[in-house]
Amino acid sequence: MQRTHKIFVCFFILTVLACGAFLLRELYLNTIRPTNAEIAINEIKKQKPAEQNKISDQQIKNKKPIKIFFVGDLMLDRYIRKIAEKKGYPYIFEKIRGHLKEADLAVANLEGPITDNISASIGTAVGEKNHLIFTFDKSISSILSESNIKLVNIGNNHILNFGKDGVDQTKNNLTSANINYFGETGDESKTYIASINGYKIGFVNYNQFSSRSPARTLDNIKNIRNQSDILIVYAHWGMEYQARSNQAIRELGHRFIDSGADLVIGSHPHVIEEKEEYKGHMIYYSLGNFIFDQYFSSETKKGLAVEVTISAENKIEYNDIPLILDNNGQTRIDAL
Repeated sequence: MQRTHKIFVCFFILTVLACGAFLLRELYLNTIRPTNAEIAINEIKKQKPAEQNKISDQQIKNKKPIKIFFVGDLMLDRYIRKIAEKKGYPYIFEKIRGHLKEADLAVANLEGPITDNISASIGTAVGEKNHLIFTFDKSISSILSESNIKLVNIGNNHILNFGKDGVDQTKNNLTSANINYFGETGDESKTYIASINGYKIGFVNYNQFSSRSPARTLDNIKNIRNQSDILIVYAHWGMEYQARSNQAIRELGHRFIDSGADLVIGSHPHVIEEKEEYKGHMIYYSLGNFIFDQYFSSETKKGLAVEVTISAENKIEYNDIPLILDNNGQTRIDAL
């Protein structure tokens, strides 16, 4: 009887120890083994990147190409102003307006301020005082907007012809007509990012006539590079009436591309200069004149428009369109 009692006690102890071991094992495993809910969450987390990639790929596939129409120097004083006073500013744009409107955005270099000041250059001859002091009539803002020129570069050598007040008036007049602007004007520098059909297009100016360029231009490229699908530098640079850019300008153009620009568009020489493909990106050193009263040579009467098509995966295609500036103040497509 005593022996049987001892066996029962031993069996009981072993059973308790076994149960305790089992409970401890389950407790341990539950601390390291995920629950069904945790497993589900982990599976969702694993699927998220793939799902995001699918959405991203689909968004890219659904993106429609956009077209940006670039033109060169736009000057609406002197002889152009006289013609417009007789025939109206819409007449100046009459033969080019249709092409401008076909684009999602048209961009020009605004070669002077838009103010309520009286013209100082109208009626002056080459070499006379004030011949190179420009201001454009306030009504031109609405004409530009109606012609689809909804973005202008104001970083150039004429924007300060009427001082800071002229710049301030220009900005106000452009804004009132829903026209955006960018550019380096003395102590100020403005970049712009256009949102078009899901694309983010960044615009930066290089103004050769500003003391802080090109350092500020390189900083601006860096600052908006990550915010832009495509980044474009509109440069006002070079030597007037020279058909080819110099080495210093070409090196600077390369620096802009090396710093993150996808395209460089140039203005100021008043004649068309060469274009160059550098590391897979285009540099147009000068588009020449767009609207200007420089009819003294065949070179200054020619301009170049560049139709830039941006499509899915940020592919860029270029269509060069030659322009002719007629003596009647109108610009038209050159029918070669």
